Amino acid sequence: MSKISSAKLLGGIGAILMIVGWVVPLGPIVGLVLLFVAVRYIADETKDNSIFDDYLMHFIFTIIAIVAMALLMFIAIGGFSFVNTIQSLGSDPSPSAVWALIEPHLLGIIASLLIGWIFFCIGAWYLRKSYDKIAEHTNVGLFKTTALIYFIGALTVIVAIGFLIIIIAKIIEIVAYFSLPDELPQTKKS
Repeated sequence: MSKISSAKLLGGIGAILMIVGWVVPLGPIVGLVLLFVAVRYIADETKDNSIFDDYLMHFIFTIIAIVAMALLMFIAIGGFSFVNTIQSLGSDPSPSAVWALIEPHLLGIIASLLIGWIFFCIGAWYLRKSYDKIAEHTNVGLFKTTALIYFIGALTVIVAIGFLIIIIAKIIEIVAYFSLPDELPQTKKS
């Protein structure tokens, strides 16, 4: 079995686990590992290490986005004292009480969301670079489509519709991996 054939199987299964894996314990983590291996195999077979390097940068910036957003939001809302304040509201807080609790932290919450969004968009740009190169080497245009739709989703996630667009991109990603040829086209192989 060639590395491209393995990438086809591992990438397809990994992409599936990234979507439906949330109902399976450790599904997304296993899916992520399978996608990393698939992209590594494609980079090895095409002899284009920038494919994997860009995918790795996508992953790093996405993790930075999540960590930065969570950490900055935690700082913005005052950490554990905010949790204690929420508990003091009781089981049936009024909207005005909730607003009074959130209002002083609103600017910090918005800033943390914006910073996380910026890093997420940078990560999506690196994914686009990686998948565009895969599309060039394999002649599977669905990787370019996945990359573009994912990037648009990342840009629009700030207005919530982006989450739906990213799910659509992830579904196309599954099809793209399963559409990989068993061997690289001879004209594209270095």
